[in-house]
Amino acid sequence: MTGDSEDKSGVMQYAKQIDTTGHIQKDVDLIKTEIGKTTLYISTARPRHRKSRLVERYNVEKYDLSTSYTCPDFALELIPSTTPDYIDQGENYVQRIVRSLSYFKQCALVGPSGTGKTHIVYLVAELAGLPMWEINCGLQTSTYDLFGRYIGLGKENWVDGQIVSWCRHGGILYLDEANMMKQDIAARLNPVLDTRGHIVLTEKDSEIIPRHPRGYVIISMNPYSSEFAGTKPLNAAFRRRMTVWINFDYLSMGDKISQEEVELVIDKTGIPADISLKVVKVGAELRRQYKSGDLPYGPSVGDLINWSRLISDGMQPKTAAEEAIVALTSDDPEVQDTVRRVMTMYFETRR
Repeated sequence: MTGDSEDKSGVMQYAKQIDTTGHIQKDVDLIKTEIGKTTLYISTARPRHRKSRLVERYNVEKYDLSTSYTCPDFALELIPSTTPDYIDQGENYVQRIVRSLSYFKQCALVGPSGTGKTHIVYLVAELAGLPMWEINCGLQTSTYDLFGRYIGLGKENWVDGQIVSWCRHGGILYLDEANMMKQDIAARLNPVLDTRGHIVLTEKDSEIIPRHPRGYVIISMNPYSSEFAGTKPLNAAFRRRMTVWINFDYLSMGDKISQEEVELVIDKTGIPADISLKVVKVGAELRRQYKSGDLPYGPSVGDLINWSRLISDGMQPKTAAEEAIVALTSDDPEVQDTVRRVMTMYFETRR
Protein backbone atom coordinates (compact mmCIF):
# COMPACT_ATOMS: atom_id res chain seq x y z
CA MET A 1 0.00 0.00 0.00
CA THR A 2 1.10 3.60 -0.44
CA GLY A 3 0.09 7.08 0.75
CA ASP A 4 -0.52 10.34 -1.09
CA SER A 5 3.17 11.22 -0.77
CA GLU A 6 3.95 8.49 -3.31
CA ASP A 7 3.20 8.79 -6.99
CA LYS A 8 0.21 6.63 -7.88
CA SER A 9 1.96 5.69 -11.13
CA GLY A 10 4.47 3.77 -9.06
CA VAL A 11 1.61 1.70 -7.69
CA MET A 12 0.30 1.16 -11.20
CA GLN A 13 3.70 -0.15 -12.25
CA TYR A 14 3.39 -2.67 -9.45
CA ALA A 15 -0.04 -3.65 -10.71
CA LYS A 16 1.36 -5.79 -13.52
CA GLN A 17 3.87 -8.40 -12.42
CA ILE A 18 5.51 -11.41 -13.94
CA ASP A 19 7.47 -13.62 -11.60
CA THR A 20 11.04 -14.65 -12.34
CA THR A 21 9.96 -18.06 -13.65
CA GLY A 22 7.87 -16.42 -16.37
CA HIS A 23 4.96 -18.75 -15.59
CA ILE A 24 2.69 -16.68 -13.36
CA GLN A 25 1.32 -13.28 -14.14
CA LYS A 26 -0.47 -11.36 -11.42
CA ASP A 27 -3.08 -8.68 -12.06
CA VAL A 28 -3.62 -6.25 -9.24
CA ASP A 29 -6.80 -4.37 -8.38
CA LEU A 30 -6.18 -1.05 -6.70
CA ILE A 31 -8.75 -0.15 -4.07
CA LYS A 32 -8.78 3.49 -2.99
CA THR A 33 -9.67 4.05 0.64
CA GLU A 34 -9.42 6.89 3.15
CA ILE A 35 -7.97 6.46 6.64
CA GLY A 36 -7.96 9.77 8.44
CA LYS A 37 -6.17 12.26 6.19
CA THR A 38 -4.28 9.59 4.31
CA THR A 39 -5.36 8.16 0.96
CA LEU A 40 -4.38 4.50 0.60
CA TYR A 41 -4.23 2.38 -2.54
CA ILE A 42 -4.50 -1.27 -1.51
CA SER A 43 -3.35 -3.75 -4.13
CA THR A 44 -4.76 -7.26 -4.36
CA ALA A 45 -2.80 -9.77 -6.45
CA ARG A 46 -4.64 -12.50 -8.33
CA PRO A 47 -2.96 -15.48 -10.02
CA ARG A 48 -3.60 -15.56 -13.74
CA HIS A 49 -6.37 -17.97 -14.68
CA ARG A 50 -5.19 -21.33 -15.98
CA LYS A 51 -7.20 -20.76 -19.14
CA SER A 52 -4.24 -19.80 -21.33
CA ARG A 53 -2.28 -22.87 -20.28
CA LEU A 54 -5.23 -25.16 -20.94
CA VAL A 55 -5.89 -23.56 -24.32
CA GLU A 56 -2.30 -24.19 -25.35
CA ARG A 57 -2.14 -27.71 -23.91
CA TYR A 58 -5.24 -28.92 -25.71
CA ASN A 59 -4.59 -27.03 -28.95
CA VAL A 60 -7.84 -25.08 -29.07
CA GLU A 61 -6.48 -21.60 -29.77
CA LYS A 62 -8.67 -21.14 -32.85
CA TYR A 63 -11.91 -21.92 -31.00
CA ASP A 64 -13.05 -19.22 -28.59
CA LEU A 65 -16.30 -20.11 -26.84
CA SER A 66 -16.52 -17.06 -24.61
CA THR A 67 -15.82 -13.98 -26.75
CA SER A 68 -17.80 -11.01 -25.41
CA TYR A 69 -19.30 -13.22 -22.70
CA THR A 70 -19.86 -11.74 -19.25
CA CYS A 71 -20.74 -14.23 -16.55
CA PRO A 72 -23.37 -12.94 -14.09
CA ASP A 73 -22.04 -12.64 -10.57
CA PHE A 74 -24.35 -15.30 -9.14
CA ALA A 75 -23.05 -17.87 -11.66
CA LEU A 76 -19.33 -17.29 -11.12
CA GLU A 77 -19.20 -20.17 -8.66
CA LEU A 78 -20.46 -22.48 -11.43
CA ILE A 79 -17.24 -22.03 -13.41
CA PRO A 80 -15.05 -25.07 -12.59
CA SER A 81 -11.48 -24.56 -11.42
CA THR A 82 -8.38 -26.70 -10.89
CA THR A 83 -9.87 -29.58 -12.87
CA PRO A 84 -7.28 -32.36 -13.33
CA ASP A 85 -5.84 -32.70 -16.82
CA TYR A 86 -7.47 -35.26 -19.07
CA ILE A 87 -5.28 -38.03 -20.43
CA ASP A 88 -6.12 -39.60 -23.74
CA GLN A 89 -4.06 -41.51 -26.28
CA GLY A 90 -4.21 -39.38 -29.38
CA GLU A 91 -8.02 -39.09 -29.37
CA ASN A 92 -7.90 -35.30 -28.85
CA TYR A 93 -11.21 -35.41 -27.01
CA VAL A 94 -10.95 -31.87 -25.59
CA GLN A 95 -10.19 -30.33 -28.96
CA ARG A 96 -13.01 -32.26 -30.66
CA ILE A 97 -15.56 -31.17 -28.05
CA VAL A 98 -14.50 -27.52 -28.15
CA ARG A 99 -14.56 -27.56 -31.96
CA SER A 100 -18.04 -29.05 -31.96
CA LEU A 101 -19.34 -26.41 -29.57
CA SER A 102 -17.69 -23.66 -31.57
CA TYR A 103 -19.29 -24.74 -34.85
CA PHE A 104 -22.54 -26.40 -33.81
CA LYS A 105 -23.20 -25.31 -30.16
CA GLN A 106 -23.87 -28.89 -29.01
CA CYS A 107 -22.47 -32.43 -29.01
CA ALA A 108 -22.96 -35.89 -27.48
CA LEU A 109 -20.46 -38.06 -25.57
CA VAL A 110 -21.05 -41.81 -25.48
CA GLY A 111 -19.12 -44.40 -23.51
CA PRO A 112 -19.19 -46.75 -20.52
CA SER A 113 -19.08 -45.49 -16.94
CA GLY A 114 -15.65 -44.48 -15.75
CA THR A 115 -14.21 -43.32 -19.07
CA GLY A 116 -14.07 -39.66 -18.01
CA LYS A 117 -17.02 -38.09 -19.82
CA THR A 118 -18.08 -35.86 -16.93
CA HIS A 119 -14.48 -35.05 -16.06
CA ILE A 120 -13.82 -33.72 -19.56
CA VAL A 121 -16.96 -31.55 -19.54
CA TYR A 122 -15.72 -29.86 -16.36
CA LEU A 123 -12.35 -29.33 -18.04
CA VAL A 124 -13.92 -27.79 -21.15
CA ALA A 125 -16.03 -25.44 -18.98
CA GLU A 126 -12.93 -24.33 -17.07
CA LEU A 127 -10.92 -23.91 -20.26
CA ALA A 128 -13.65 -21.72 -21.76
CA GLY A 129 -14.32 -19.84 -18.52
CA LEU A 130 -18.03 -20.66 -18.71
CA PRO A 131 -20.49 -21.63 -15.95
CA MET A 132 -21.69 -25.21 -16.07
CA TRP A 133 -25.34 -26.07 -15.45
CA GLU A 134 -25.26 -29.78 -14.65
CA ILE A 135 -28.34 -32.03 -14.66
CA ASN A 136 -28.35 -35.77 -14.00
CA CYS A 137 -31.24 -37.03 -16.08
CA GLY A 138 -31.26 -40.33 -14.18
CA LEU A 139 -32.60 -38.65 -11.07
CA GLN A 140 -36.27 -38.01 -10.53
CA THR A 141 -35.75 -34.31 -11.11
CA SER A 142 -39.04 -32.48 -11.42
CA THR A 143 -40.03 -30.24 -14.31
CA TYR A 144 -40.19 -27.41 -11.76
CA ASP A 145 -36.51 -27.87 -10.87
CA LEU A 146 -35.52 -27.77 -14.54
CA PHE A 147 -37.75 -24.99 -15.86
CA GLY A 148 -38.91 -23.04 -12.81
CA ARG A 149 -41.89 -22.30 -10.61
CA TYR A 150 -43.75 -19.64 -8.69
CA ILE A 151 -42.92 -19.45 -4.99
CA GLY A 152 -45.75 -18.55 -2.64
CA LEU A 153 -49.07 -17.07 -3.65
CA GLY A 154 -49.64 -15.02 -6.74
CA LYS A 155 -47.35 -14.51 -9.70
CA GLU A 156 -44.82 -12.10 -8.24
CA ASN A 157 -42.12 -14.54 -7.18
CA TRP A 158 -40.92 -16.67 -10.08
CA VAL A 159 -37.72 -18.74 -9.71
CA ASP A 160 -35.93 -20.00 -12.83
CA GLY A 161 -34.94 -23.66 -13.04
CA GLN A 162 -31.56 -24.92 -14.23
CA ILE A 163 -32.42 -25.09 -17.94
CA VAL A 164 -34.08 -21.68 -18.01
CA SER A 165 -31.16 -20.11 -16.10
CA TRP A 166 -28.76 -21.54 -18.68
CA CYS A 167 -30.94 -20.28 -21.54
CA ARG A 168 -31.01 -16.76 -20.11
CA HIS A 169 -27.40 -16.46 -18.93
CA GLY A 170 -25.34 -18.77 -21.17
CA GLY A 171 -22.62 -21.27 -20.35
CA ILE A 172 -22.64 -25.04 -20.78
CA LEU A 173 -25.77 -27.07 -20.13
CA TYR A 174 -24.57 -30.57 -19.28
CA LEU A 175 -27.17 -33.34 -19.46
CA ASP A 176 -25.68 -36.47 -17.90
CA GLU A 177 -27.30 -39.88 -18.48
CA ALA A 178 -29.31 -38.30 -21.30
CA ASN A 179 -30.84 -41.61 -22.42
CA MET A 180 -32.62 -41.78 -19.06
CA MET A 181 -34.31 -38.44 -19.70
CA LYS A 182 -38.08 -38.18 -19.49
CA GLN A 183 -39.59 -37.82 -22.94
CA ASP A 184 -41.59 -34.71 -22.06
CA ILE A 185 -38.40 -32.92 -21.05
CA ALA A 186 -36.63 -33.95 -24.26
CA ALA A 187 -39.56 -32.67 -26.30
CA ARG A 188 -39.44 -29.28 -24.58
CA LEU A 189 -35.74 -28.98 -25.33
CA ASN A 190 -36.16 -29.57 -29.07
CA PRO A 191 -36.98 -25.92 -29.97
CA VAL A 192 -33.93 -24.57 -28.15
CA LEU A 193 -31.64 -27.06 -29.92
CA ASP A 194 -32.74 -26.32 -33.48
CA THR A 195 -32.94 -23.18 -35.59
CA ARG A 196 -35.74 -21.75 -33.46
CA GLY A 197 -33.33 -21.30 -30.58
CA HIS A 198 -35.76 -20.64 -27.77
CA ILE A 199 -37.64 -22.22 -24.88
CA VAL A 200 -41.37 -21.74 -24.44
CA LEU A 201 -41.99 -21.40 -20.72
CA THR A 202 -45.54 -22.71 -20.44
CA GLU A 203 -45.40 -22.41 -16.66
CA LYS A 204 -45.00 -18.64 -16.99
CA ASP A 205 -47.69 -17.54 -19.44
CA SER A 206 -45.81 -19.15 -22.37
CA GLU A 207 -42.95 -16.69 -22.13
CA ILE A 208 -40.47 -17.23 -24.99
CA ILE A 209 -36.85 -17.19 -23.81
CA PRO A 210 -34.21 -16.89 -26.55
CA ARG A 211 -31.15 -19.08 -26.21
CA HIS A 212 -28.14 -17.08 -25.04
CA PRO A 213 -25.62 -16.65 -27.89
CA ARG A 214 -22.99 -18.28 -25.65
CA GLY A 215 -25.23 -21.12 -24.55
CA TYR A 216 -23.82 -24.58 -25.34
CA VAL A 217 -25.17 -28.09 -24.75
CA ILE A 218 -23.27 -31.30 -24.02
CA ILE A 219 -25.07 -34.57 -23.36
CA SER A 220 -23.41 -37.76 -22.16
CA MET A 221 -24.70 -41.29 -21.81
CA ASN A 222 -23.78 -44.93 -21.53
CA PRO A 223 -24.43 -47.05 -24.61
CA TYR A 224 -28.04 -48.21 -24.59
CA SER A 225 -28.26 -51.77 -23.27
CA SER A 226 -30.22 -53.86 -20.79
CA GLU A 227 -27.38 -53.74 -18.26
CA PHE A 228 -27.93 -50.02 -17.66
CA ALA A 229 -31.22 -49.99 -15.82
CA GLY A 230 -33.48 -47.14 -16.87
CA THR A 231 -31.79 -46.42 -20.18
CA LYS A 232 -33.76 -46.32 -23.40
CA PRO A 233 -33.06 -45.38 -26.98
CA LEU A 234 -32.71 -41.62 -27.26
CA ASN A 235 -35.71 -39.84 -28.70
CA ALA A 236 -35.12 -39.65 -32.48
CA ALA A 237 -35.96 -35.94 -32.76
CA PHE A 238 -33.67 -35.10 -29.85
CA ARG A 239 -30.92 -37.33 -31.24
CA ARG A 240 -30.91 -35.56 -34.60
CA ARG A 241 -30.20 -32.27 -32.88
CA MET A 242 -26.85 -33.51 -31.57
CA THR A 243 -24.65 -32.75 -34.57
CA VAL A 244 -21.44 -34.43 -33.36
CA TRP A 245 -21.13 -37.77 -31.52
CA ILE A 246 -17.87 -38.66 -29.76
CA ASN A 247 -17.23 -42.17 -28.49
CA PHE A 248 -15.21 -42.68 -25.30
CA ASP A 249 -13.37 -45.78 -24.13
CA TYR A 250 -10.99 -46.88 -21.38
CA LEU A 251 -7.29 -46.04 -21.44
CA SER A 252 -6.41 -49.68 -20.73
CA MET A 253 -8.49 -52.70 -21.62
CA GLY A 254 -7.65 -56.37 -22.09
CA ASP A 255 -4.10 -56.72 -23.39
CA LYS A 256 -3.86 -53.02 -24.21
CA ILE A 257 -2.13 -51.32 -21.28
CA SER A 258 -1.68 -47.55 -21.23
CA GLN A 259 1.63 -46.41 -19.78
CA GLU A 260 -0.02 -43.04 -19.14
CA GLU A 261 -2.56 -44.71 -16.85
CA VAL A 262 0.20 -46.60 -15.02
CA GLU A 263 2.11 -43.36 -14.48
CA LEU A 264 -1.04 -41.54 -13.37
CA VAL A 265 -1.65 -44.12 -10.64
CA ILE A 266 1.97 -43.77 -9.50
CA ASP A 267 1.72 -39.98 -9.49
CA LYS A 268 -1.52 -39.92 -7.49
CA THR A 269 -0.64 -42.57 -4.92
CA GLY A 270 3.13 -43.09 -4.83
CA ILE A 271 2.96 -46.90 -5.11
CA PRO A 272 5.89 -48.68 -6.82
CA ALA A 273 5.83 -48.92 -10.61
CA ASP A 274 5.56 -52.73 -10.65
CA ILE A 275 2.52 -52.65 -8.35
CA SER A 276 0.92 -49.88 -10.38
CA LEU A 277 1.36 -51.93 -13.56
CA LYS A 278 -0.38 -54.90 -11.92
CA VAL A 279 -3.22 -52.69 -10.68
CA VAL A 280 -3.80 -51.36 -14.19
CA LYS A 281 -3.61 -54.86 -15.68
CA VAL A 282 -6.30 -56.03 -13.26
CA GLY A 283 -8.43 -53.05 -14.20
CA ALA A 284 -7.90 -53.70 -17.92
CA GLU A 285 -9.02 -57.33 -17.60
CA LEU A 286 -12.09 -56.42 -15.53
CA ARG A 287 -13.02 -53.81 -18.13
CA ARG A 288 -12.65 -56.39 -20.90
CA GLN A 289 -14.99 -58.76 -19.10
CA TYR A 290 -17.41 -55.90 -18.42
CA LYS A 291 -17.57 -54.91 -22.08
CA SER A 292 -18.06 -58.55 -23.11
CA GLY A 293 -21.04 -58.78 -20.75
CA ASP A 294 -19.44 -61.03 -18.11
CA LEU A 295 -19.29 -58.38 -15.37
CA PRO A 296 -21.74 -55.62 -14.42
CA TYR A 297 -19.10 -52.93 -14.02
CA GLY A 298 -15.61 -52.03 -15.20
CA PRO A 299 -13.39 -49.99 -12.85
CA SER A 300 -12.62 -46.38 -13.75
CA VAL A 301 -9.24 -44.71 -13.41
CA GLY A 302 -10.53 -43.20 -10.16
CA ASP A 303 -11.43 -46.67 -8.83
CA LEU A 304 -7.89 -47.91 -9.53
CA ILE A 305 -6.45 -44.84 -7.79
CA ASN A 306 -8.64 -45.44 -4.73
CA TRP A 307 -7.48 -49.06 -4.59
CA SER A 308 -3.86 -47.93 -4.93
CA ARG A 309 -4.24 -45.40 -2.12
CA LEU A 310 -5.15 -48.23 0.25
CA ILE A 311 -2.11 -50.16 -0.97
CA SER A 312 0.12 -47.13 -0.36
CA ASP A 313 -1.27 -47.01 3.19
CA GLY A 314 0.18 -50.45 3.86
CA MET A 315 -2.63 -52.85 2.93
CA GLN A 316 -1.93 -55.94 0.86
CA PRO A 317 -3.21 -55.45 -2.71
CA LYS A 318 -5.83 -58.22 -2.56
CA THR A 319 -7.06 -57.09 0.85
CA ALA A 320 -7.35 -53.53 -0.37
CA ALA A 321 -9.18 -54.75 -3.46
CA GLU A 322 -11.89 -56.29 -1.29
CA GLU A 323 -12.82 -52.80 -0.11
CA ALA A 324 -12.19 -50.77 -3.27
CA ILE A 325 -12.88 -53.10 -6.22
CA VAL A 326 -14.58 -56.40 -5.34
CA ALA A 327 -17.52 -55.01 -3.40
CA LEU A 328 -17.80 -52.11 -5.84
CA THR A 329 -18.33 -54.42 -8.80
CA SER A 330 -21.32 -56.34 -7.47
CA ASP A 331 -23.14 -57.72 -4.41
CA ASP A 332 -23.43 -61.09 -6.13
CA PRO A 333 -21.01 -63.61 -4.50
CA GLU A 334 -20.39 -65.36 -7.81
CA VAL A 335 -19.48 -62.13 -9.53
CA GLN A 336 -17.23 -61.20 -6.63
CA ASP A 337 -15.44 -64.55 -6.94
CA THR A 338 -14.85 -63.83 -10.62
CA VAL A 339 -13.22 -60.53 -9.68
CA ARG A 340 -11.08 -62.26 -7.05
CA ARG A 341 -9.85 -64.77 -9.64
CA VAL A 342 -8.67 -61.89 -11.80
CA MET A 343 -6.85 -60.43 -8.79
CA THR A 344 -5.10 -63.75 -8.23
CA MET A 345 -3.81 -63.70 -11.81
CA TYR A 346 -1.60 -60.73 -10.88
CA PHE A 347 -1.37 -60.74 -7.08
CA GLU A 348 -0.56 -64.12 -5.58
CA THR A 349 -0.24 -62.98 -1.96
CA ARG A 350 -2.92 -64.07 0.47
CA ARG A 351 -5.63 -61.71 1.57
